[in-house]
Amino acid sequence: MPSEAPIITGDDLGPTEQSVRYELTTLHFRLPATEKALAGIEPWVRAPEAHGEFLGCWLGEHGPLGRAYVLRSFDDDDALYRERERAAASDHPFGAGEHLSDLTMCGFAPFPFVPRARPGEFGSVYEIRDYHLVPGGLPATIAGWRHQLPVRHSIDPVTVVMYALDGPARIVHIWPFAGLDERVAVRKRLSANAQWPPPGGPEKILEADSIMAWPARFSPLR
Repeated sequence: MPSEAPIITGDDLGPTEQSVRYELTTLHFRLPATEKALAGIEPWVRAPEAHGEFLGCWLGEHGPLGRAYVLRSFDDDDALYRERERAAASDHPFGAGEHLSDLTMCGFAPFPFVPRARPGEFGSVYEIRDYHLVPGGLPATIAGWRHQLPVRHSIDPVTVVMYALDGPARIVHIWPFAGLDERVAVRKRLSANAQWPPPGGPEKILEADSIMAWPARFSPLR
């Protein structure tokens, strides 16, 4: 059965949850190496010396191919930093070293009113959407989401929405769906009812990427 999504009210989380950090890692590989590249991910993120909680692993199907996306959460910046150091010191990061053509690890903080992401069964396909914002566009974007997300979340629960801690100003959200048809139908209905997008949000977007991805067989989020 699908897992129950936490309620989002628009209220800020407590100080403990405010310290949560996320890392979204993108592994690049040639298509023939898919299974070999995937084989080492779970042992890597669940190793005794690993830090953080393994939340999800997805394979992109719509958008760039030869990509796996790994989401983890950390209790604070220090735990995230220690895990980054572990990857930097390894000649076989994520157990996929020789199969990788590139590896990108990006750190994020959650929007302050979004509950911590937890494993569970929420959908057979996930959308990973990345918005590059205008400089200084984050506060207005968060304000718009604070206003509108509780409405959408009650209809179509989000997994996480988070903002980048380094690099260009950007936000990433991950949303589960029962299937591709459901995603199209939900977004059309929300738009027709003026329930989405958030007020002020689109004006702050420079460009956007959207990837439809399917959970790997060992993904805690699925």
